[in-house]
Amino acid sequence: MKAFALTFLFFLLSMSTFPQSEAKPIRVETDLINFEVTVTDKKGNIVRGLKSEDFQIFENGVERKIDFFEPIKNNGKSRPLAVVFALDVSGSMTEQEIEKLKFVISRFIETLADYRSQFAILTFGMRVKVLLPFTNNPDKIRKAILKLEHERDGLSTHAYDAVDTAIRMLRRQIPNQKNEKLARKIVVLITDGFPVGDLVTPETVIERANTAEVTIYSIILPSYSIFSRNKRPLLTPLEASGIIEKTGGRTFYPTEQELDEIFRALSDEFTGSYVLAFYPSEESKRDGRFREVKIKIKQGNYKIRQNRLGYKFPIQ
Repeated sequence: MKAFALTFLFFLLSMSTFPQSEAKPIRVETDLINFEVTVTDKKGNIVRGLKSEDFQIFENGVERKIDFFEPIKNNGKSRPLAVVFALDVSGSMTEQEIEKLKFVISRFIETLADYRSQFAILTFGMRVKVLLPFTNNPDKIRKAILKLEHERDGLSTHAYDAVDTAIRMLRRQIPNQKNEKLARKIVVLITDGFPVGDLVTPETVIERANTAEVTIYSIILPSYSIFSRNKRPLLTPLEASGIIEKTGGRTFYPTEQELDEIFRALSDEFTGSYVLAFYPSEESKRDGRFREVKIKIKQGNYKIRQNRLGYKFPIQ
């Protein structure tokens, strides 16, 4: 049932406590071209513990020097994490499920301890509404949850508009770096996977997410999931649009039997990534052309997901 998927909110937010260390911070220059990278093995497990020398970066087929590298957790100290939860509250969502959502997030508040992370919540159906601006204040989160309601007769599901709003929130309110640490920016979209009535196109969402260095994850609610004869979920229009794949994210189809496994997988996604960066050439700054970037592992049968497929500078 959809209520099971909503329990992700409790798990994802509560897992964000990171220890601090006295490690000397690394200075991050603002003109670096950054890529958030997730590495998995052939079984889909997150690969941790890789070093800069394990990676290669190719720009338009030419290998580039890696000028900056850091895992999301390094010597016990984590990079800043900012997450926007975009929740589908269209007419198909029941009162019981809304109440379950309130209960789950209320339980989460009791465990909120990481004051370095920032969380925001927005809802969408026929319109997008910011339920909670970025905060780590438990009282503010609790008050915002009480306002959560579903749209009884909503005929639209503005999922792309919701993600676009989340990206703009992340770009405007979350610094690219804090305490000389690059921030990781994430949107978690909980929906049926069938957007209807959006004003913004998927292509625009992808472009803006890439520019803002945002990764988009989706959770397709189980009450909406359509499965083929071999019991594999069919591709939804949301996934077919590319906004998950082209931002380095991943889609989850929670079921009652798989909840624990998916919890662990999504937790690893949040805490197992790397940031790699290089300095752009003067030519790339002048011509404004798109440059394809591919990141590879030198050895091992690994799969890499990167939060964008390349970059370009706007022509001045």
